[in-house]
Amino acid sequence: MNEIIPGILEKEWSEIERKLEILKPFAKSVHIDIIDGKFADNTSFLDPEPFKKYEQDFLFELHMMVEDPISYLKPWADAGFQRFIGHIEKMPDPVEFVAQGQLVGAVGLAIDGPTSLDILSNINLNDLDCLLIMTIKAGFSGQQFNPELLEKVREIRKKYGYLPIEVDGGINAETITKAKDAGANRFISTSHLFKSENIEETYRKLTSSIM
Repeated sequence: MNEIIPGILEKEWSEIERKLEILKPFAKSVHIDIIDGKFADNTSFLDPEPFKKYEQDFLFELHMMVEDPISYLKPWADAGFQRFIGHIEKMPDPVEFVAQGQLVGAVGLAIDGPTSLDILSNINLNDLDCLLIMTIKAGFSGQQFNPELLEKVREIRKKYGYLPIEVDGGINAETITKAKDAGANRFISTSHLFKSENIEETYRKLTSSIM
């Protein structure tokens, strides 16, 4: 099933909460980005505790742009998160990450824009609940979509027809159809959504474009 998932990347809880309140009437899932300053030259809000307030309102997925994301699984699961996506570039043991992630919820791997699919050669993708392919260099929202990176989506889709593929980075009304045509079925929209004049209307237009 195709789905728009609003993305949130913020340094302060007050701004995260403001966005969650906006989304609550119409969005079912929310994609929370966390960055530790080691994966990328940026940082985000890193405390899972306040999210408990909203665990009945959303399916929370956690996009971990962090070093050794396995250590984040339990505390964020305890806060109500249900889907966990870690960057394969920063995990010592991807197989163990997937195994531990399965104990607390749905688990996926993320591949950064510059990273080759070769990094997945020792991973059984049948064990994953999803694969996230960055269409930018991960770390900052508001970047320009790179259409060349959709070749990864096409390649994965040919081999794994069933696997949910998320795309993240520069997704807007124009680029979303290109990503869909390549084989993606979950679309993270961050700056395009929240910089629009009417967030709910933009969300619904994006949703209509992938149905």
